[in-house]
Amino acid sequence: MAALMSRMGKRLRRIMQRPGSVELSRYEALLPAVEKREPELEKLSDAELTEAAAKLREKSAFGDDELVEVCALGRESARRALGERAFDVQLLGTMGLLTGHVVQMETGEGKTLAGALAAAGYALQGKRVHVVTVNDYLARRDAEWMKPLYDLLGVGVGWVEPAHSRDERREAYGQEVTYGAVSEIGFDVLRDRLVSRAEDLVQRDPEVAIVDEADSVLVDEARVPLVMAGSVDAAFADEEVANVVRRLRLGLHYETDSDGRNAWLTAAGASVVEKALGIDDLYGESADSGSARLAAVNVALHAHALLTRDVDYLVRDGKVQLINASRGRVAELQRWPDGLQAAVEAKEQLPATDRGEILDSITVQALLARYPLVAGMTGTAVAVAEQLREFYKLEVAVIPPNTPNIREDAEDRIFASPSHKLRAIVDEIREVHESGRPILVGTQDVAESEELAEKLAKADLECVVLNARNDAEEAAIIADAGTHGRVTVSTQMAGRGTDIRLGGADGSDRERVTELGGLHVIGTARYPSSRLDGQLRGRSGRQGDPGSAVFFASLNDDLVLSNAPDVPDGIEAEDGTGEITDAAAHRQINHAQRVAEGVHLEIHRNTWRYTRLIEFQRAELLKHRDEVLRTGLAAEKLKEAAPEKYEELVEKTGDDAEQVCREIMLYHLDESWSEHLAFLTDVRESIHLRALARETPIDEFHRTAIPPFREIVPKIEKKSAETLTDAEITEDGIDLAASGVRRPNSTWTYLVHDNPFDSDFESTLRRVRSMMKRKKS
Repeated sequence: MAALMSRMGKRLRRIMQRPGSVELSRYEALLPAVEKREPELEKLSDAELTEAAAKLREKSAFGDDELVEVCALGRESARRALGERAFDVQLLGTMGLLTGHVVQMETGEGKTLAGALAAAGYALQGKRVHVVTVNDYLARRDAEWMKPLYDLLGVGVGWVEPAHSRDERREAYGQEVTYGAVSEIGFDVLRDRLVSRAEDLVQRDPEVAIVDEADSVLVDEARVPLVMAGSVDAAFADEEVANVVRRLRLGLHYETDSDGRNAWLTAAGASVVEKALGIDDLYGESADSGSARLAAVNVALHAHALLTRDVDYLVRDGKVQLINASRGRVAELQRWPDGLQAAVEAKEQLPATDRGEILDSITVQALLARYPLVAGMTGTAVAVAEQLREFYKLEVAVIPPNTPNIREDAEDRIFASPSHKLRAIVDEIREVHESGRPILVGTQDVAESEELAEKLAKADLECVVLNARNDAEEAAIIADAGTHGRVTVSTQMAGRGTDIRLGGADGSDRERVTELGGLHVIGTARYPSSRLDGQLRGRSGRQGDPGSAVFFASLNDDLVLSNAPDVPDGIEAEDGTGEITDAAAHRQINHAQRVAEGVHLEIHRNTWRYTRLIEFQRAELLKHRDEVLRTGLAAEKLKEAAPEKYEELVEKTGDDAEQVCREIMLYHLDESWSEHLAFLTDVRESIHLRALARETPIDEFHRTAIPPFREIVPKIEKKSAETLTDAEITEDGIDLAASGVRRPNSTWTYLVHDNPFDSDFESTLRRVRSMMKRKKS
């Protein structure tokens, strides 16, 4: 009866389109057949096992029989090559991935092996597979770790990392399975878009992406653009404006909205800025009256009011380094859009870094959309199931743990103020530490982690701090977080991808730590997403280990103040401790978190509305570029536009004429796209001002962006013909650089941090209109 009710519940969830609703019964029914194959496969030699896997390549499609065979061969190969016999739940995860789902598997349940078996299964179907990770360390670790398994199955595997040359990358992408960080794979896509010879391409057409930590890549990083830039000069920040804005005070000269995403001048602030800069009207229409500096004031105000040192960024080695909001680590190769980056550097009185000309860019979401088939795995997918369905048409399959989770999750402890909360956290750490249990504390940012470390030091409690200042040691620090008596204070999601083993990395003290109750996890505040809360809790209780978790919160935490500041009356704290036990306080914090999740989702939707048009235009132009790169289209067009000059080129250069034409046209194509991207960026950054006439911003963006794009190809052909016509042709050919065909001397890649300007256009409009009304009155 219980099994029947379970099946009915699953079907009902599916009908109602509830998260985690993928039916597992189909896969569960195949497990006995997989187990039945085990004695037969054990008798095979390694060569015979590889030969058995090769027979799957003869299948034109994979049905249930092939799923059984992949899992049976994978289980036996893992046992021989890795010393790990895959659990049934890992095989369920493999089947879920092989049928195009995001599988939710708890921490420590073996996602890496499940992903490798699925990648091998896709490869045996003749598909090229990219296993997409969150960082370079995991890409190399997992590829090397799983290589013996792939070898036994007769599947080639490679990985890409920043140190690899183009030849090494080409070789890695030539393998059937390639591991790589999402940023590195994206950067290679951008680099390939600048080559002028087909043989210089490193990637091949994408087919399958298996995304590790899928919630982080597909949701947290979805709207982050990856950028390819060419050297131009240092960015410009108006230092006079930065000095003026530095003197402004919140509440008097400017105000911010409750969620800390927008800042605007008050009438008093505008007057101070106008007087300091010698401007009659900052909001005037003519350049002389101030609008030429309005953008500089706005960006400087955002840098001053909304971006906080040691929370949003660090200053290290004389440079501004951004902190990844979802992980609390330095965001390598990441920067804000150039104007904001320069403004923060001016705020910190640092020299401006090279601005660069953006040659191309692509968001992480658009990068993954290139793959005809996407699957993923993570420990926390259900919380973002709606977004996965909305943006990627992916469903979530919740895989049960191999061993039941026995972690004890205590009810949140809520306090009236952050100071009361901090004292209670120190008391909690002291009490648990006295028993010898290891403790992992998850803080919100670098500043909080260091403040807590100071408090612990004053209480004679030794701790190890893991934050953006020492993130290079992350894997080693987090691997030892389960050591007897260890207290680890970490920002955000410590060491995702690295298990915390009880007793330390070598497990030598496992029994003693297990008897004490395992790892105790403390959250110093609720995160803006319940999913992040779950990820922190999930660091404890891996594979049936004992453990516990508790979150501390305050009604004055940023989460509440930004998203639900109107706390109901009548909530009272206990004398002395400041602790609140009223159920209304718990409801208020849960409400604030739901509001924050809604804001994040709306920002994601808003960003994607703009990005979709850009991606459509990029795809159309890339089709044209690929045709120019791989065929004689450029020579054909230039022969038609400038026949005499083309004949002269053929006469003097012979077979090289086609490549010369190709390089000329590709140069103008790439330049035109770069100019169009810059135009679209300007349009988007000013769209809220264009919409003061109460037009819908996205509609105005489309109306503005489409006509110039239609002119690009004709403009490319015209400019290419002009270049050929004006070029001096000698027996040695054309000096392309002398003819103006100059590519950047150097290029580099980076990620752009979320832009505060993109958050809420209507909110910005209301405040700009309000400001203008006040000035008129």
